[in-house]
Amino acid sequence: MSTNLDQVVALEVSLPDSGRVEVTDTLRPIAHALNGHGDSVAADIFWVSLDTAVIAVVDSTTGETLGKTVGTGRLQASVGLLRSNPLSVAVITHLDSLQALGAPRDTIIVSAPDSLSDSLQVQLFATPAIASSRRVIFSAVTFPASGPLVTFVPNDSVLSNSAGVATAQLRLSAGGALPDSVIVTARVQRPDGTPLPGAATFVVEFQP
Repeated sequence: MSTNLDQVVALEVSLPDSGRVEVTDTLRPIAHALNGHGDSVAADIFWVSLDTAVIAVVDSTTGETLGKTVGTGRLQASVGLLRSNPLSVAVITHLDSLQALGAPRDTIIVSAPDSLSDSLQVQLFATPAIASSRRVIFSAVTFPASGPLVTFVPNDSVLSNSAGVATAQLRLSAGGALPDSVIVTARVQRPDGTPLPGAATFVVEFQP
């Protein structure tokens, strides 16, 4: 066994985007070679897929990896005979689009015991299967802007259900002049942070 502390003795590896990638998209893992002092050193690091049916390494030097089919695949880095622990990559459905479900307009009766809007629902469409457990972010713009605040129930970030549907409701906070309307927009981000093109929009109006 070598006692040269300047040699590579370990690999520090990690995955971006919580280790998730959509089918047909790619991710690039992160690796650092460490010497016996624990310092990062220059080294030729190579990557391989241990589950080629699920993920494919398209560039062995950068580790750029393609999600081939829904499932879990393992990546491994190496320097010479030294190998890292495998990293698990979760390949999820590729989101195609989202659209609003139901009526695009709703009216809140402010004098009602619980002034909640009807359910604001969006449907996610994906390839090759239903897009469950994907985060949908709801945002609201009040007109006029000086009106009271609004909140989302249960909150402004909702996971899609087993049918690919995400649901939120709008509640008007107490106090302030009654707004004319609120524009609600629902959007989705891919694992790498890029937005899914398009958005679902709702108009919520208010009556005393």
